[in-house]
Amino acid sequence: MKIFTKAYWLQWSSPKTFYPTAGKMIPWFMISGLILTIIGLYYSFFVAPTDYQQGESYRIMFIHVPAAWMSMWLYFVMCIYASIGLIWRTRLSDMMAGAIAPTGAIFTFIALWTGSLWGKPTWGTYWVWDARLTSELILLFLYFGFIALRAAIDDPQRAARASALLALVGVINLPIIYFSVKWWNTLHQGASISIDSAPTMAATMFTAMLLMTFAFWMYSIGIALMRVRNEILEKEKNASWVQELLRDGK
Repeated sequence: MKIFTKAYWLQWSSPKTFYPTAGKMIPWFMISGLILTIIGLYYSFFVAPTDYQQGESYRIMFIHVPAAWMSMWLYFVMCIYASIGLIWRTRLSDMMAGAIAPTGAIFTFIALWTGSLWGKPTWGTYWVWDARLTSELILLFLYFGFIALRAAIDDPQRAARASALLALVGVINLPIIYFSVKWWNTLHQGASISIDSAPTMAATMFTAMLLMTFAFWMYSIGIALMRVRNEILEKEKNASWVQELLRDGK
């Protein structure tokens, strides 16, 4: 079958092939993300019950936790694309890594910001140098470093290699974030959802959490595709197919 051939998969590493396909996918992901966000927020603020310990303040969890998950997941995906670009020198892989980084940084900031707002009524302070909070802050700096490094080096190939190496070094921070509450004595609560155990929350809370997670996921894919299309136009601006698109107003 054609789908199992090397030529079939190599064609999708071509910016020329990927550009129109991404354009068709963007509306589906963005609309899905919007619908899921509306439903997720409704469940989060109107359907999920009041927590018996934290009262209404716990509802920030429905934004904080999915944002924290996305901050780690997007860094991992960014690292995969950067590694592919480093090993096989595929331009599109580096572009995808660069397109994912800003969204990852935004979700990391949201996780830190909402976490501090949640921490004030829970811990009595906006910030403590807790293991998980500190490692999440380091993740934000890694995103900033990746973005800055790509922008600071004029040669695209050198920029791709340097930023990919930084991403690979920084990936060690991900297990530190995830396991920090188990490895150290930390104020941060343990996971309410785990891959090896049933959720320790009400079904409506769990539903709201999943809805917001999928909403953030759809948004992340859609916005990354938008950014990578812009980067393709910028870096391939001298290619004949891009000139043809510009002439046609596409």
